[in-house]
Amino acid sequence: MPSAAERTRTLVQSTCSAVLIIPGLNGAGAQQLVPDERTVDADGDILLVFPADSPAVRAARYAQDDELSAVLEITDVAPVSVPHRIRGRGWVSGWLTRVPGRAVPGRGTVRLEVGEASVDDLWGADSVEPEEFAAAVPDPLAEHEAELLQHLHAAHSAEVQRLCGLLGERGDAATGAGTAAVPVALDRFGLRVRFTGVRCFDARFDFPEPVSGMTGLRRAVHTLFDAAAS
Repeated sequence: MPSAAERTRTLVQSTCSAVLIIPGLNGAGAQQLVPDERTVDADGDILLVFPADSPAVRAARYAQDDELSAVLEITDVAPVSVPHRIRGRGWVSGWLTRVPGRAVPGRGTVRLEVGEASVDDLWGADSVEPEEFAAAVPDPLAEHEAELLQHLHAAHSAEVQRLCGLLGERGDAATGAGTAAVPVALDRFGLRVRFTGVRCFDARFDFPEPVSGMTGLRRAVHTLFDAAAS
């Protein structure tokens, strides 16, 4: 399974919605604190790009070291229609400073130096140390996960449904009228499917080995489908 640091790093560098929470900053609407861009630099600090007149940029303009604390909150929502669509949340807290000269005109960049992080997702709840976050890499499939899940759901729903045959007796609850199988998460280690109906539960289908790109992913998914069809 992916480590907590990898899962958190994947959330930070994904397109999931995020908001920067700055304690004591009054009068700022939540939308004003949604960064336009998020990246992680070589030191493991998070760089956030906002409009130049954003409250976050103004607050960080003269901040130094640990003067201004902040929390980046990320919410991960499944890109397919499924019950309980929120797949997880991540929090990265630390200290905010301005980064001059990094953004295009009309934009400002702030640096969030990571003090601690945590994630609560389909794998469970875990905390992450700054060193672990800096050393982790995002999942290689994260950039394309949404379109891949949507494709599996739209074009291969029958094959996904047949995966219940790999669950043994547990798969009996995923068959019959009114049941559906929705691919809800995908990473280099495997595919997670949510079976809905009288009972709603998730099942994890591991790949024979971790994949690093699209070619390996296609082989791994077809191996799962072939096993379910045999």
